[in-house]
This record gives sequence, structure tokens and C-alpha cells, in this order.
Amino acid sequence: MSDQFNCWQCGKALEGVILPLSRREACAECHADQHVCKMCVFFQYSGRGDCKEERAEWVSDRERANFCDYFKPATGVYSKSGPSANEQALAELAVLFGDAPTSSNQAEEQPQERPKTAAEIAEQQLRDLLGG
Repeated sequence: MSDQFNCWQCGKALEGVILPLSRREACAECHADQHVCKMCVFFQYSGRGDCKEERAEWVSDRERANFCDYFKPATGVYSKSGPSANEQALAELAVLFGDAPTSSNQAEEQPQERPKTAAEIAEQQLRDLLGG
């Protein structure tokens, strides 16, 4: 094997990988599926995280194993400094509602002392509605 593949989630080297990568391939360390959009060369991280392959069907969960026929495993997809999916979603919500993004640690350490903005109230109502 000429290319070294690393787990897209934890970064551990994937040893004994046979190409083409099986849909059932998982990381021995974190047990994350590896035949996923985030492990593919066609996945673009900017924006919403879309597929650049025009013929591929839509996949709703980019972190779960799928049956995409155009899947090609990519090297160098793990980024230790990159935000987690949860942090990225919170940042996108903050932008959507016009708030400044805050880190989860910062929000836990400091209680809110100021009154909520209209955007924060709307976000809380949305979370309550969706059960989150």
C-alpha cells in the first residue's frame, strides 16, 4: 500500500486496509466507519460539507458508512485542530441567528448575566421545539 490512510475521526493510522475500501471498514481505535463522505476525496469541507462528485447520490449523514459507488478514500483528512461537528454546527447556528460564536467551554464556565437577545430566544424556542 503506497498511501497511508488515517481515521478521519481520531487520526489513528489504518493498518491492513484493503482497497477498494469495504463499507464495513472501521477504525480499530475509535470504531468510526471509514467508508464515509468525510473520508472521500470528493468531500469538500468548506461550506456545508458537500460532495464534489456530480453523479453521486445525496447522503444525509456524512459520518456514517454509505453505499456510494464513487467513494475514493483520501489521505490527510484528519485535522486535530479542526472544530468538531457539534462545534461547527453551533457556530453555523450563531451566524444564522446573528450572534457571535462562543466555545462550549466558555459557555459552561460563565453564567449568562445579560438578558437574552431576540436571536437567542428564537434559538431556544427552536431547540425546545426540536427536543434538543
